[in-house]
Amino acid sequence: MEQYGTILLVEDDISLAQWVAEYLDNQGYKTHCCYRGDEVIERVKSLDPDLVLLDLMLPGKDGISVCRDLRQFYNKPVIMLTAKDEEMDEVIGLEVGASDYVIKPVRPRALLARIKANVRAAQEKPLDHQAAKHELVVGQLTIDTQARKVSVGAQEIIVSSAEYLLLQFLASHAGEVVSRDAVFKATKGREYDGLDRSVDVLISALRKKFNDDPQNPEKIKTVWGKGYLLVPSAW
Repeated sequence: MEQYGTILLVEDDISLAQWVAEYLDNQGYKTHCCYRGDEVIERVKSLDPDLVLLDLMLPGKDGISVCRDLRQFYNKPVIMLTAKDEEMDEVIGLEVGASDYVIKPVRPRALLARIKANVRAAQEKPLDHQAAKHELVVGQLTIDTQARKVSVGAQEIIVSSAEYLLLQFLASHAGEVVSRDAVFKATKGREYDGLDRSVDVLISALRKKFNDDPQNPEKIKTVWGKGYLLVPSAW
């Protein structure tokens, strides 16, 4: 069977973890399980997985704290597993660097689709005309598409992998209004389902990092009923 990549599954329910791991292994992934939050960092450093599936409620250290620590050095996708009543945790998870989330109980095909989409989005190279130079420039904003680093003038801005993908897409269409559906397809590999708030959360996080007034944003605007606009002259 073709091997699609390595996944670290962090879940303290051992029977659930083993069931999910077996399913993913049968789909062509190599899945490693971790049952404690305080063991995740060392496992990620030793395995360097293509994606981390991270439960929120873990012994040793909670998933939010683990995700925040991971984003100090790990820039590949992190998908959080959340219960239906944990909407606030979903928002916080995205703010600290989660790429996506899946609501429990886990539906195997839906989980697999999210994994494929996130791995694909992280691995795809930008298609804009400046990609050959590995640099996308909008005013003082510079995106190094090879190193996946962002800076404004001489100051580097630390962004999560999900924030990077969104910012890169908006910058590659600077001056154009891009629809929410186009953003989802480009950054998550799937269509907008009408409910997912993750892009709004990421937009808010980017505004904070670039000191863009959330009440009257100048750099990244929300065009109601149409989508989002990165304004070139504001950078």
